[in-house]
Amino acid sequence: MKRNVHIFPDTEMLNRFAAEKFISLGNEAIERNDVYTVSLAGGSTPKSLYKLLSSEQFKNRIDWNKVYFFFGDERNVLPADDESNFRMVYENLFLPLNLPKENVYRWETELKDPKVVAEKYEQSIRNFFNAAENDLPGLDLALLGMGEDAHTASLFPKTAALREIKKIAVANPVEKLSTIRLTLTFPLFNNSRNIIFLVAGENKAEALRRVLGGASEPEQYPAQNINPENGVVYWLIDSEAARFLSGA
Repeated sequence: MKRNVHIFPDTEMLNRFAAEKFISLGNEAIERNDVYTVSLAGGSTPKSLYKLLSSEQFKNRIDWNKVYFFFGDERNVLPADDESNFRMVYENLFLPLNLPKENVYRWETELKDPKVVAEKYEQSIRNFFNAAENDLPGLDLALLGMGEDAHTASLFPKTAALREIKKIAVANPVEKLSTIRLTLTFPLFNNSRNIIFLVAGENKAEALRRVLGGASEPEQYPAQNINPENGVVYWLIDSEAARFLSGA
């Protein structure tokens, strides 16, 4: 795995770099395969990135009709709910770009049953990539965040989904939140050509120190499980989150 760590004075500069990287990776993918496949993250830092990508500065720098979006995780709520990752991305990226519905693959949470939602999402991804049951689809880019407990997507510490090696989409019970989250799994993320972590805020600093510089404890610090054999991982970090990193 090749890991690139970039530290920025503030989130504005972080997101500007992320937007440039998103566009450059996308144009390379389109030139290579005529499509660009991306899984998206929820959260405040990605939200700012999506707003930037749909702004006048960036929106005309890629052929959005050739970009296909998936979601790394989702809350088990309806698509119009305030807590929905899909709603946040729709309002800040898809709607401003007038993106075709056919380019967006979301978790069908209106089906209510998380297990059924996950099974259907896995099948829709496999169908898109024409991937058989034992094959792993390969995303061009996975955007990920990291929580202050070092979870990424909805892969929380000591939850069952951390150990999933066959399924690429699961319903993951999270006891500390008294809920079930929907999430893609590490086998899929680790088969991505590129992975970008967006990490901002001093509340992430200790977890980030553990993930990047501590002992290997992937059950306790799930982001350590992001370890693609052939992909590149970019850690984009603001100065507050980086304050415990050596050399920061």
